[in-house]
Amino acid sequence: MKEFFKMFFASILAMVIGGIILIFIFVGILAGVAKSVTDKDNKAVSGDVLMIDLTHKIHETGASNPFAAFSDDSPNEPGLYDLMKAISRAKTDGAIKGIFLKLGPTPNGWATLQQLRLALEDFRTSKKFIYAYGEQIPQNTYFVASAADSIYLNPLGSIELKGFATVMAYFKGTLEKLDLQPEIFYAGKFKSATEPFRADRISDPNREQIKALQGGLWDQFLTAASMYMNCERNIVSRLAETGAIQFPQDALKNRMVADLLYSDQVEKRLQAKTGQHGNDAIKFVPVEDYAAAQKKESKYGNNQVAILVAEGNIVDGEQSNDREIASKTLCEQIRKLRNDDKVKAVVLRVNSPGGSALASEVILRELTLLKQKKHLVVSMGDYAASGGYFISSLADSIFALPNTITGSIGVFSMMFNIGPLMHNKLGVTFDEVKNAPYADLPSAVRPLTADEGKRMQNSVDTIYSIFKRHVANGRNMSLAKVDDIAQGRVWTGTDALKIGLVDGLGGLGRALKSAAALAKVSDYKVVVYPEPVDKLNALMRKIKSNSASSEVMKTALKEELGDQYIWLERLQDYRKINGKTMMEMPFALRIN
Repeated sequence: MKEFFKMFFASILAMVIGGIILIFIFVGILAGVAKSVTDKDNKAVSGDVLMIDLTHKIHETGASNPFAAFSDDSPNEPGLYDLMKAISRAKTDGAIKGIFLKLGPTPNGWATLQQLRLALEDFRTSKKFIYAYGEQIPQNTYFVASAADSIYLNPLGSIELKGFATVMAYFKGTLEKLDLQPEIFYAGKFKSATEPFRADRISDPNREQIKALQGGLWDQFLTAASMYMNCERNIVSRLAETGAIQFPQDALKNRMVADLLYSDQVEKRLQAKTGQHGNDAIKFVPVEDYAAAQKKESKYGNNQVAILVAEGNIVDGEQSNDREIASKTLCEQIRKLRNDDKVKAVVLRVNSPGGSALASEVILRELTLLKQKKHLVVSMGDYAASGGYFISSLADSIFALPNTITGSIGVFSMMFNIGPLMHNKLGVTFDEVKNAPYADLPSAVRPLTADEGKRMQNSVDTIYSIFKRHVANGRNMSLAKVDDIAQGRVWTGTDALKIGLVDGLGGLGRALKSAAALAKVSDYKVVVYPEPVDKLNALMRKIKSNSASSEVMKTALKEELGDQYIWLERLQDYRKINGKTMMEMPFALRIN
C-alpha cells in the first residue's frame, strides 16, 4: 500500500508539472503567433473596396486576438473610434474606390449603428460608392444600409419592415411557485428594474416610457428609410402597419432595395463599378485590417485630447471582465489623465446601463477632481442610463446621439428571502443568536421587519436625493425640475435634449471638437484609454481567477439560448445585488 501511494502521488505530481509546462508552451506559441500577427498587421494592406461586416459586434475599444491564427477571425477588432477613423481615412484614400456593407442580423445597439451610419453619410460626400448586400436584412441592419447608394437582397432572402416590439419577461409567478419572497425598494415611479419580480405585466408608467422610446427610435428609422426609398415617411409607416413587405419582391416593388441579386451578381456590379473585367476578383479590404494598418497616433504630443471609455455595467472594485466599468480600475485611469500635463481635455465615452450606486459615486468623485484641472466632456453611446448618467452629470458638456437611451434617474434595492423555499422544499430551518437588533441585516433567510424595511427604503430615498442633487448642480436646474424629469424614466437622446439632460446631439466627433474648443487647442492628438483588450491576457486573467470554466459555460449557454440568454443574464445580475443599492436601467431593453 505504501508503494501504491508513493506511485500515485508521484504520478499526480508529474501530471501537474507536465500541465504547467504545457501551459507555458501554449502561451509561448500564442505569443509567437501574436507577434507574427502584429508584424503582418504592420504591413500595408491592398485592395480597392473597403468591406464592413455588420454582423460583427462593435465595442467602444478594440481588441487584439492572437487566437485568430486558428480561425477565420481577424486578429484585430477595431473599436468604434477606430472604425470611424478608418471610414474617414477611406474617404480621401485614393486606393479605396468604395465601401461594401455585408448585411445580416447585427448585435449592435441603435446608437452605435447611428454613429456608423453618420460616418457612412459623410463618406458619401466624397462621391465614392457604397453598396450593401444581404440574405437577411433586419430593421436595425436596414437602418445602417439605408446610407448606401444601392441595397441588394438575395432573391429568396428576407427583409423586415414591421415596426418595433419590446417583450418583457416576468418572474413573479415563478417566485411564488418556488416560495421565494422578494424584498423590493425603489425610488421613482418609472424605476421598473424590479418590476419583473413584483408584477406579472407591464405597469402603466413602464408602458408609457417604452412606447416613447419606441416612438423616438421609429422616428429615426422612418427618416432614414424614407430617404433611401425616396418617399414620404408616412408611406414607410403605412407599409409597416399593413405588413406589406413579406417577400423580396415586395421590397423591390416598394423600392426598399435596388435589385434582387445573388452574391456573384453583386460582385459583377462591383467589378463594373471599380473598372475590373472578366475573372478579376474584387479586392476587398476588411475594415479590421484597414484600421489596423493605419499609423497609430503618437501619444507623445504636448496637446492631447483623451477619450476615456466607460463601457459595460458599473461594478465595485477591480475589473474582472473585459467589458465592465470597475470603480477601482477606472479611477486609476482617471487619476493618470488628471496628472498628465499633455492631456488638455478628456472626453468620457459612456456606454453603460448603470449598476452599483457606490461604484458610481466613487467614479464621479474622481471625475470631479479631474474636472478641477481640465475640461471634461461626455459622449454617450447606446446607453448612458442611471449610473451611466450619474457619472456623466457633472461634465462641462454632454452630447448624445438621437438613438441614445439615457436618463433613468432613479434608485432601487432588492433582496430575496429564501427561508420558505428552504423549509417547504428541503425541510431546512434557520435560527440565530444576535447581540443587536440589526446584526443580521441584510438577511436572506427571514422576512424583513417593518422597521428594517423602512430603513432600506430610507437608504434608497437618500441616494435618490443625492442623485437628483448632482443632476441639478451639473445641469443648472432646480431640484423641482429634476424631480419632474427623473422618477427613473429613460429618454432617447432627442428627448433628453428637449428636457435639458444633454447639451447637444452628436457623436464622438462633436464631443472631441467641443473638448478641444474648451481647452483652446486647435492642433491636438486624440488618444484612447484604456488600451485595446488583449484576448490572450484576458484568458490568462480568467485562468488565474479560476473563471475560465465559467466563461466556457457562458459561451455555450449564449450559443444555445440565443436572444433568450439576456433573461438568464439579468437573473444572474439580480442574484448578485443582495441588498445593494443600485442605479441601473429599469429593464433589459430589446427593441426589435
